[in-house]
Amino acid sequence: MKAESTTRGILLGLVSALMLLFSVTSAWAIAADYQSRGIVAKGVTLAGRDLAGMTETQVRATIDQAVSTPVMQPVTVAGDNKSWVLDPKGIVSVDVDSMVDDAYAPSHEATLLTRVISRVAGRPLPADVRPEYSVDTTVLAGWVKQTATLVDRKPVDATRTPTADYRMQITPAVYGATVEQTKAVDVLAGVLTSADAITSSSRVASMPITFITPRVVESSFKTAIVVSLSQCRVYLYNGAELVTEYPCAPGQPAWPTPKGDFKIAKKQANAPWINPHSAWSANMPDVIPGGRGNPMGDRKIGINYPGVFLHGIPRSEYSSIGTHASHGCMRMMPSAIHDLYGRVNVGDPVFIRR
Repeated sequence: MKAESTTRGILLGLVSALMLLFSVTSAWAIAADYQSRGIVAKGVTLAGRDLAGMTETQVRATIDQAVSTPVMQPVTVAGDNKSWVLDPKGIVSVDVDSMVDDAYAPSHEATLLTRVISRVAGRPLPADVRPEYSVDTTVLAGWVKQTATLVDRKPVDATRTPTADYRMQITPAVYGATVEQTKAVDVLAGVLTSADAITSSSRVASMPITFITPRVVESSFKTAIVVSLSQCRVYLYNGAELVTEYPCAPGQPAWPTPKGDFKIAKKQANAPWINPHSAWSANMPDVIPGGRGNPMGDRKIGINYPGVFLHGIPRSEYSSIGTHASHGCMRMMPSAIHDLYGRVNVGDPVFIRR
């Protein structure tokens, strides 16, 4: 009976000791866990940086260094042979509080037992905190709209004009341009919030621009004729390049060749000559058949001015070439008018200058 009582006492003492030990251990574990809740668990990273063991102050400093500072670096936006600097400040917002919460979430969301095992055994609670930032698209759209005023323009056609020395000058076309503003906001917002935003030392984006082709460009200009009345010369151009030139006989003072910008209205081969019934043709027949004896030769090129042609001449008028001898037309040697006739088309411009 005495032995049984002694055994019971020993057992009760052991149970009491174990309960006390468990209580002390639990209290220690709870106290240690409470103290560790302000420390990031092992295995938590942010943008490749280990946050394990950091306090909230340290986590915020790391976020500033790894996220906030990089995403606030300026973006170079290029387009239309120009570039602009886009400052993310006021456009991009970094959610630091959310990232801090995410850094502590693995330990806060785990059970007490899991946290204790993690702490004692060094077992990580792996988690990768994702950078959290957003773009104010309204402010960004305002920046895009303002920048668009430096790009948007209407197309300007190329022009071709004879110079004072009878050369051909071409003023290049200007291509129109317009910023695709909605697309630009999407593109730039993507650049500002991409993964590269916190890893790139420099950021470059392309401004979405639509270019508008003018109706007339430099290559639009083909064959053109320039007539110098003072030089008695006909110049043939292709674009701005002089192809060849011919001597001619423009109008005499009483019947001057008109000056201005014209175009070829018609081309005629072996056409009859019709008497215009002017003072100088009063004694001539009403009609002279086409051919070698025709006063205008066998080839003539009419411009959009009544009765005015570049035309050939019979042998009897060869000596007039190089003088002001015609009745308003531009006489040319038969070989010259044949050559010119084959090189030009109806609609080609004809510039007649002093």
